[in-house]
Amino acid sequence: MFNKQTVRDVDVRGKKVLVRVDFNVPLKDGQVADDTRIRAALPTITYLLDNGAAVILISHLGRPKGEHKPELSLRPVATHLEKLLGRPVTFAEDCIGPAAETAAAALEPGQVLLLENTRFHPEEKKNDPQMARQLAALADLYVNDAFGSAHRAHASTEGVAHYLPAVAGFLMEKEIRYLGQAIANPEKPFTAILGGAKIGDKIGVIRNLLDKADQILIGGGMANTFFKAQGYPVGDSLVEDDALETARSLLADAGSKLRLPVDVVIADAFDNAANSRIMAVGPIPEGWRILDIGPETVANYAKVIAAAKTVVWNGPMGVFEMPNFAKGTFGIAEAVAASDAVSIVGGGDSVAAVKQSGLAEKITHISTGGGASLEMLEGKVLPGLAALRDA
Repeated sequence: MFNKQTVRDVDVRGKKVLVRVDFNVPLKDGQVADDTRIRAALPTITYLLDNGAAVILISHLGRPKGEHKPELSLRPVATHLEKLLGRPVTFAEDCIGPAAETAAAALEPGQVLLLENTRFHPEEKKNDPQMARQLAALADLYVNDAFGSAHRAHASTEGVAHYLPAVAGFLMEKEIRYLGQAIANPEKPFTAILGGAKIGDKIGVIRNLLDKADQILIGGGMANTFFKAQGYPVGDSLVEDDALETARSLLADAGSKLRLPVDVVIADAFDNAANSRIMAVGPIPEGWRILDIGPETVANYAKVIAAAKTVVWNGPMGVFEMPNFAKGTFGIAEAVAASDAVSIVGGGDSVAAVKQSGLAEKITHISTGGGASLEMLEGKVLPGLAALRDA
């Protein structure tokens, strides 16, 4: 459960508040292409401003690998944030050093400053104490609202919390409440839907959920590895041969809890225009590959979802980027949206699929953190959360 202090528990009036946000957003032609993550941080930013704080925002963007890369500058985000907030946002050319210090010193209550990409410094990912201290020196208080980066022990997510009073923002609180509740004390029946390409990414999640979920519905590329583990040839399908033993052991431990597709959509090439057909699960012909779950599987899974009180979904059911192999993923999205369950969707691809299907409004909670939500489902402690003050 959520047992950390939040911005509500501290006096922010007249304080400079350093807020770690997750502004790792897609850019196109120098502009923000999707502002979901920026909008998710607005409640915390607005609350601080309304309560008389000066707000200093820090974030990473992309993977600059410790180098200054102009195409990964947060400057376009500052411009976009100005529009959303309806007030000026100052931008500093660096997150530490003279540029950041001068801009932070000049900041008055009610004003907003966005610092440059933290990952332009190699010290960020090394969780370097010196960088953490430099960040801390800019402010009186630290707020972590970047759930999407909470599984990383970096200077701006974990290190800085050792040098300032550190509390959670509203987005962090909301994410942990929903995901934490789903794992620690879900309303039953609890159904987990797991897709995506690899079992390797989800072994810990499946193991952790075997004790907690009533049903685990499997789709996506990872189902192929389970099929091969059961002895079916899978043709040219994506498969993890080094995970076959793990798949066998999970099948043995799970019994009837773990449900695999009963039919699949196969194609003779990895191409939307490929020849395709639906077949019952069994030996896949040579030269063909599985690219989606079939309609009977969607119907079976939809029944399980309809009976659930809690649903957690992470990972698509097929290659939903290709319209001809998106029916499985969108069918599951429809079933989750139609259910009365508390529904939580996490992971970039499943979130993208739900948005594409136009059903996002009907999901109880869409998580902003792929890796972080997976690690929570695995039962792991998130360093960025652990470093915050206990309630």
